Amino acid sequence: MYEKILKTFQTTSVLVIGDMILDRYIWGNVTRISPEAPVPIVEVTHENFLLGGAANVAHNIISLGGSATIAGLAGNDRGGDILARILEEKGILFEGVLRSSRPTTLKTRVIAHSQQVVRFDREDRDKVEGKTLRNLLSYVRGAIGEHDAVIISDYRKGVVSSELVREVIKVAKAKKTFVSVDPKVGHFHCYKNVSLITPNVFEASLASGIEIRDERSLLNAGRMLLRKIPCDSVLITRGEHGMSLFRKNRVVHIPTAAKNVYDVTGAGDTVIAAFTLSRAAGASMEDSAVIANHAAGIVVAEVGTAVATPDQLRKSLRPNCGKSVKK
Repeated sequence: MYEKILKTFQTTSVLVIGDMILDRYIWGNVTRISPEAPVPIVEVTHENFLLGGAANVAHNIISLGGSATIAGLAGNDRGGDILARILEEKGILFEGVLRSSRPTTLKTRVIAHSQQVVRFDREDRDKVEGKTLRNLLSYVRGAIGEHDAVIISDYRKGVVSSELVREVIKVAKAKKTFVSVDPKVGHFHCYKNVSLITPNVFEASLASGIEIRDERSLLNAGRMLLRKIPCDSVLITRGEHGMSLFRKNRVVHIPTAAKNVYDVTGAGDTVIAAFTLSRAAGASMEDSAVIANHAAGIVVAEVGTAVATPDQLRKSLRPNCGKSVKK
């Protein structure tokens, strides 16, 4: 069953809309403390750039064997040029990326001896409005019909708004296109009528107003989100406890597939990418959650932002065919 879905990934396309981030890593060594202030002096050895935010979601789609197009904003700056180059290298279509005077969102991490020393961010989080928003919406309207599903990746950097989501839903519903959202706290009011949201426990607790401490509070929080937003389904990711999929009159708990957890960076991007790609490829909601759970288990076993491949998924799914507990 899963093999058929994984093979269908190759003919499935997803439109990713949202906040793109360029992750910059500066690597070095520390052998002394600055005489100017009590801070370490990092002797830089090398640096590299990785895709983050919505761009990492698109990268996950590509890694899993699907096709991805991304729509969002990048600056007319060096960061925007680097971002465009990496997107092209990964095979991600980026004609929906608008260049503007806003700086490319850039997160720079300085790492010495495997430890993060400092992170500094360069970004503009103001809401996208006016001509820029109109141009983005114009592109999105035409692109939705050319894809099998849509992911909205919200990092609260200005791209995702109620206006954008309403327009996406309007077009997607007419074409019966699945729309999923990776949400951010403070923006849950924007996600009305989407097909799926994928909050973690912290986000679900804040958005529902119910602190998730045990199974009872988990059930109450999930059902509250279904009513409060409203949306078709809620997938709450629960770390070492797996995931819980909430739909009308139905809850499915899926135990974690992770054997080792070294780094959860980007795991949420992997979850929504794998789930949405699976759903667009014909999997049921429950089977899509199982596949997403296994994909997340793969990436958290790696240090740094990682992606899963179809071969890794096959190996992970084979010994445990996604056993779930239904409530």
